[in-house]
Amino acid sequence: MGKVVMYSSVSVDGFVADENDQPGPLFDWLSNGDVPLDESGEVKVSQTSYDYTRPYWDQIGATVVGRHVFDITDGWDGKPPSGIDHVVVVTHRPEPEGWDPEAPFHFVDGVEAAMAKAQELAGDRMVEVAAGDVGGQMLAAGLVDEVRMDVVPVVFGSGKRFFGPVHAQHLLEDPDVVIQANRVLHLRYRVRR
Repeated sequence: MGKVVMYSSVSVDGFVADENDQPGPLFDWLSNGDVPLDESGEVKVSQTSYDYTRPYWDQIGATVVGRHVFDITDGWDGKPPSGIDHVVVVTHRPEPEGWDPEAPFHFVDGVEAAMAKAQELAGDRMVEVAAGDVGGQMLAAGLVDEVRMDVVPVVFGSGKRFFGPVHAQHLLEDPDVVIQANRVLHLRYRVRR
């Protein structure tokens, strides 16, 4: 079984989107370089960000997101982002009407069941959990091994929190990766057990 990583780009004050679910400049680092990060050629980063991000993306076997993220992205038109093999959607509702049953998306009720499905699909590869409400629930349930964040130099003031509604203290180890790149600081923390 691979490790479980909670991840997102985040503002300096800890938000993954503003109050209207807009990421603002949080993803600008994914287009301010000249090194293609994927086959589309649309995502171009600095060489430093490429050297950190591409190996990470290559390890991901499944990503877990909440239904809200799925809905606001229109399910990425049935194609998982960043070349990921499977997306597990935590939801109490069924898949959208007319959804392609062959699309590699799996609709699961509850974070524990979602994690079990994601680990089954990922095998020995990594399970990525989107930061925000679902990520915070996974952290609170003790299901997260590592926290990765790409800190962008912007202050939102309010919005959707990286850790969602976490109501208890969770200790992380000292960062074992700190990489400064073009308009982003890549950080990685192991979750203290």
